[in-house]
Formats: sequence, C-alpha cells, structure tokens
Amino acid sequence: MEGPLIAVLLLVGLLIGSGVGSAYTRARRGWADYQTAKKGVPGARKTAWLLIRAVTTKIGVIALLLIGAVAYAAVGSDDETAGPAPSPSVTGPASTESERAGR
Repeated sequence: MEGPLIAVLLLVGLLIGSGVGSAYTRARRGWADYQTAKKGVPGARKTAWLLIRAVTTKIGVIALLLIGAVAYAAVGSDDETAGPAPSPSVTGPASTESERAGR
C-alpha cells in the first residue's frame, strides 16, 4: 500500500510545487517590472513638464497675438492721410438718357 500512497503524495507535491513556483515567478517578474518603472518615473516626469512648458509658451504667444490683433482692430487705423472713400455714382454707363430712349 505504500507504493500507491507515495505516488499520490508525489503527484500532489508536484502540483502544489508547480503552483507555488509559478506564483513566485510572477511575483519576481512583477517586482522587477515595478523597479524598472520606478527608476523611469523621474525622467518621464521631467519630460512631461518640458512638454507642458512648451505648450503653455505657445498658447501664451498665440493669446498675446490675438489680444494685439483685437486691440489693433478696436483702435482703428491711425492713418490721417487717408481720404474719404469714393461714393458710388448714381448714373452708370447703361443708364444714360440716349440708351433709354432707344428702347
């Protein structure tokens, strides 16, 4: 009776051992991945702040240009030498008296 009992205990031990071994392997891999990510955080944080700074600078420049354009449009032209715009003529080439009479 000892033979089959030893075989069953060996099989149970192998199943439990493989489960524990795979869990240990996953835990070690997770820890290694965590350490790798932890070491990369300062560099990623610095890169993120540089990108935020670049975008903020571009938005600031665009906002200043828009404010300047709106202010320029609100003030109007400072050109005093510009005369009044020409007014449209009342009679055009097609509305002369000789052409009307010929109709």
